[in-house]
Amino acid sequence: MRPILMKGHERPLTYLKYNKDGDLLFSCAKDHTPTVWFADNGERLGTYRGHNGAVWCCDVSRDSMTLITGSADQTAKLWNVETGAQLFTFNFDSPARSVDFAVGDKLAVITTDPFMELNSAIHVKRIARDPADQSGESVLILKGPQGRINRAVWGPLNRTIISAGEDAIVRIWDTETGKLLKESDKETGHKKTITSLAKAADGSHFLTGSLDKSAKLWDARTLELIKTYVTERPVNAVTMSPLLDHVVLGGGQDASAVTTTDHRAGKFEAKFFDKILQEEIGGVKGHFGPINALAFNPDGKSFSSGGEDGYVRLHHFDPDYFNIKI
Repeated sequence: MRPILMKGHERPLTYLKYNKDGDLLFSCAKDHTPTVWFADNGERLGTYRGHNGAVWCCDVSRDSMTLITGSADQTAKLWNVETGAQLFTFNFDSPARSVDFAVGDKLAVITTDPFMELNSAIHVKRIARDPADQSGESVLILKGPQGRINRAVWGPLNRTIISAGEDAIVRIWDTETGKLLKESDKETGHKKTITSLAKAADGSHFLTGSLDKSAKLWDARTLELIKTYVTERPVNAVTMSPLLDHVVLGGGQDASAVTTTDHRAGKFEAKFFDKILQEEIGGVKGHFGPINALAFNPDGKSFSSGGEDGYVRLHHFDPDYFNIKI
């Protein structure tokens, strides 16, 4: 399995996202330009210019026509995927950390960081079919969690919003009323900052990764803890295969400590775990710094990782991968 090395970012990667068809890969980085690539050969298609801060997150609509990005420049922007044109800018009073389109692409959830005296918040915006009708008003604003909210995604049928972040608690909110429905248990839940959250292809369960060196699998409706995957490094990124029962964790020690250790000691590899048995089944090495972003192609036949080293590595699996027996 020879990875394709995609060099287009000058700064560390922050997020990777495939479109629904799995033919395009969108990457965000701490440089200010989200980029789109062909997902089969890693060819760069184009960039989206307009942010003037690190871009933390992105999501693409189901028809691959609209891209939404959230940035440290205190905006979230809507883009035309094909032309790269800016369609609309949502302005906030603090950096936009996470963005996620609802099923049907009529709503988007955007989280904003704590900043000066402001607390973090979760904003729900209506997404107009015609960019000319787009408004910046929030349909709903949720507040409460302390510290940064690193991820907020839509739950089943858009009825709930699932959020997680610095206070290590996973929360489920009602999207109609804005009420807090469920919180993860402090005993069984994460002990440190939750860095990443990935939903299963069918949305029935989701995976969280944390700096407490573990990832946990939760039921999206009941918030019941299903599995825990323990590793020996902080987890910055998680994803799961839509095809096989595999969970992938990426991480490594903090960027500031990287230079003091050998790159093998830094443990910069994507670790594959068996989703059911919670056992490690393999790893993919290659990055020269912590892995900050992971994404599985919706067909389950390839995955990509983005690192602190500014590279995106695209891995197409060999046939043997599909026959791994434990």
